[in-house]
Amino acid sequence: MKKIISFLSLLLLISITATKTQAQLSVGIGISVRIAPPALPVYVQPECPGDDYIWTPGYWAYTDEDGYYWVPGVWVLAPEPGYLWTPSYWGFENGFYGFHAGYWGPHIGFYGGINYGYGYGGHGYYGGRWDGGHFRYNTAVSHVNVTVVHNTYIDRTVIVNNNTTINNRTSYNGGRGGITARPRPEEQQAISERHVQATSAQLNHQQIAGKDRNQFASVNHGRPTVAAMDRVNGARFTPQGRSAPNNAMAHGGSSTPVGKPNNSPTGRPVAQPNHTSPQPQSPSRPAPHGNVPVHQNAPAHNAPQVHNVPQQRPVQPLRANPPRQVTPQRPAPQPHPVQQQRPAPQPHPVQPQRPAPQPQRPRHP
Repeated sequence: MKKIISFLSLLLLISITATKTQAQLSVGIGISVRIAPPALPVYVQPECPGDDYIWTPGYWAYTDEDGYYWVPGVWVLAPEPGYLWTPSYWGFENGFYGFHAGYWGPHIGFYGGINYGYGYGGHGYYGGRWDGGHFRYNTAVSHVNVTVVHNTYIDRTVIVNNNTTINNRTSYNGGRGGITARPRPEEQQAISERHVQATSAQLNHQQIAGKDRNQFASVNHGRPTVAAMDRVNGARFTPQGRSAPNNAMAHGGSSTPVGKPNNSPTGRPVAQPNHTSPQPQSPSRPAPHGNVPVHQNAPAHNAPQVHNVPQQRPVQPLRANPPRQVTPQRPAPQPHPVQQQRPAPQPHPVQPQRPAPQPQRPRHP
């Protein structure tokens, strides 16, 4: 009996250790620095671009060379229906500020009690919910055009009207001046659930922000040029909600391939990248038809004219044709030589006739 109890105790210990290890990996710290991140900038949320996009709030990322830089808030597609985004956050522990990366999961986990706004008030998310495989947006919190997105509802009870929550721009948990929030039971339970890391579109979004000097706090003093975007590689907006300059975050790095990248186990498309807008076709170049390839980099003056091309048929073998009998051609008749006309005889000139001699008369003496 004692052996059975000892064996069960050992299994329980192994199970607890595995759960702790998984929890530590889920909320693991990626970067530790001694300098606290800047305050969160105040910005206007862009309009949701379409159905099933989830809002992911902006945050301060860090590089050893240049310090903190702002990653704009952006609308992205979830890797799977039913998944929600738990935002990244900075936490102060043992004299260092550690970065806790965000993740996707069935429920919202702990994100430091940071008030990111637009549904992320510090605990949970109130900007919308999944319903029947589609996301429904709470228009009391999220900026949604109801003429484009029809899955909406209004719930104003989730808005907390107090200065502590609304005006607090603190960007880290713990330490001097940080948020003192601790994980709630439901957030602790969410730690042990299956998680999916940030999508390739989100990682590319962060890399591009890290290559734009205007996004660094050392340059913008906590007021980034691009505060938010309507989608990855999409339209860029200033903190006031106006269009950002064209060069802001426009040439920071390589874009996501055209189409929606896919890195989820189910194969669901995640985001769109193309930050390169397609070039309109020239009127002198007709649009391609069928499966005719068109080289985009070819100069316009050398581009072939493409017309309706029927589907190619299998090539039939050539049959040997019998030799045709050649009929000898008769020589063409030669033209008769033209006889030269003789000149007409000229009439002889008429000689004037002399008068006949008159007989002489005899002379009389």
